[in-house]
Amino acid sequence: MSSKVIQAMYIDDDVLMSAVKKVRQENHHIEEVYTPFPVHGLDKAMGLAPTRLAITAFMYGCVGLSVAVTMMYYIMIVDWPQNIGGKPSFSFLENMPAFVPIMFEMTVFFAAHLMVITFYLRSKLWPFKEAENPDPRTTDDHFLMEVSVHGNEEELIALLEETGATEIKVTEKH
Repeated sequence: MSSKVIQAMYIDDDVLMSAVKKVRQENHHIEEVYTPFPVHGLDKAMGLAPTRLAITAFMYGCVGLSVAVTMMYYIMIVDWPQNIGGKPSFSFLENMPAFVPIMFEMTVFFAAHLMVITFYLRSKLWPFKEAENPDPRTTDDHFLMEVSVHGNEEELIALLEETGATEIKVTEKH
């Protein structure tokens, strides 16, 4: 199923921000905005929901901490207890200060690596995926806003010209 979108090109991020606010104020649906660098406040201006990645990072950190504690208990207390420097390994709690760096590192390791995997899966970025960027100039110095067309093409083109778009193109999006 394909749908019509209008692609408006901008050369300044401040002009883009005001254009996004104006288009949203007129109740038009912005499909996507392509920028060469992160634009502060663009997600809020587009009306995107806040991310829940911080919650998943906390959960992944808890998984990493659990794996570290389980691994150290099994290795150092159950499977291969060692008397190092006269400190016997009778219990996990007696030796926990020595295990804190390992617990911290495993927490960070799990949170970081699982967050990267989650980000790639959530963004649908897998190996050999073709780029969905409609114009290669948006990776260098231009900004592009895609707006859905629902029978209001002329009105929308006039609005985008008014916001300062340097180029406007109507295309089919698949």
